[in-house]
Amino acid sequence: MLAAMPDSAPSPLSAGGTSPRDGGDACPGTLRLHRADDGALARVRIPGGVLSVDRAEALLAVAGRFGDGELHLTSRGNVQLRGLDAECGGGPAELLGAAGLLPSAAHERARNIVASPLAGLDGSPPLDGWLSELDSLVCGSAAAAALSGRFLFALDSGRGDVDALGADVTLIAEGDDCLLRVGAADEVFRLPSTDGPRAALLAAELFLRAARDSGAWRVKDLPDDVRTALVRTVGATAGPVVHRPRPRTAKAPVPGPVTAPSSSTPATTTPAVTAIGVGVPLGRLAPAQWRLLIETARRYGNELRLTPWRGIVIPGPFGPTGLTGLAGPTGPAGPSAQSGQSTYSGPSEGAADALDALAAAGLITGPDSPWTGVGACIGHPGCAKSLSDVRAEAGAAVGPVGRLPVYWSGCERRCGHPHGEWIDVVVTPEGHRISHVRGEHRDPRTVVRNDPAALASAVSEARA
Repeated sequence: MLAAMPDSAPSPLSAGGTSPRDGGDACPGTLRLHRADDGALARVRIPGGVLSVDRAEALLAVAGRFGDGELHLTSRGNVQLRGLDAECGGGPAELLGAAGLLPSAAHERARNIVASPLAGLDGSPPLDGWLSELDSLVCGSAAAAALSGRFLFALDSGRGDVDALGADVTLIAEGDDCLLRVGAADEVFRLPSTDGPRAALLAAELFLRAARDSGAWRVKDLPDDVRTALVRTVGATAGPVVHRPRPRTAKAPVPGPVTAPSSSTPATTTPAVTAIGVGVPLGRLAPAQWRLLIETARRYGNELRLTPWRGIVIPGPFGPTGLTGLAGPTGPAGPSAQSGQSTYSGPSEGAADALDALAAAGLITGPDSPWTGVGACIGHPGCAKSLSDVRAEAGAAVGPVGRLPVYWSGCERRCGHPHGEWIDVVVTPEGHRISHVRGEHRDPRTVVRNDPAALASAVSEARA
């Protein structure tokens, strides 16, 4: 059997919670696996992408014991385990549950929460309070168990990064207040920050009521009049209206050191490195890479943050960046050092060493990597619907860093595609179809037929 237990089993945190759409939502989870051509697939929800090293160890153990050993990052900061034995039974769920990664059987596919990965690290406010409270509220709501595996919450630290991801319910930090967005509505509602998580859950529960007749999985799937009525209903329970259009482009953290300004830091010194970020080519991590990430996190901060852009942020602290009068990595210090002032000499020694080791392991540690912004679905042979091995094709077409991200899809479903502005490459029976996507708008398409060199050139030109 593929499921360790029924995905609608009663929650340990709340009574009831059986989804009225059982059998219709095919999104995989930890308890309901998906049959793929390379074996069964489990999708483990990681709310906010936040993982302790102990939980990261548990994921590695499950991948090695029951699957192909690799870990795949998703566009929602979750983890997929592939190549699972169809006879693995409840083994994966048992290990993940013991690690705290499965707090509610009824809600495990509803715990879809993305959060700004640099929150509290780059000068923006931390979101850990919101994250833990919202996750607890979702798991404690019998109604929320009916949310589909596609429904998405977003917690934005004010940077606008995850606000641009097209979530169904978004909270945006703004001083002592927060803004609540429902779907893609330009009108948001202001309320006290402490009320944010409960308001987000209420908006999701009101969506479920609005969706009963239409069978919609997400806010954008509702008929226009029903969606408008939903936003109006949420507004009646929230605060005043604020006009705040959703950002068009979701910007991933730049790989490398992360610094945050501090009011206590003298103007003559550079701030400390609070974290380091890396990108993961095609979101695919070999066991040795995952192990190195765990060891790095254990050494500096004991936490990993998986981003919705298939990257990882490791919080520090890693120490100060530049020191007074010292030679930097590019040569002797300049005149300012001779006068007693500090100069920027690159990331701290700890951060530089960590980034060097991660780069040697094949991860993206700077914005100049040719893999920056390149993504792809699993493709052939892992997916029966894919018309080609798009990961191999994406690798063969890697070239100069492009202005726009590019995503390769083996079929029209475009599983895991980005949001905002991007280059869409889809395999069709006629060839590779390339188009420029800007939100809901798509430029005229170009089709390249079975010519790897021409395909690489067309993709590079489109990204530029």
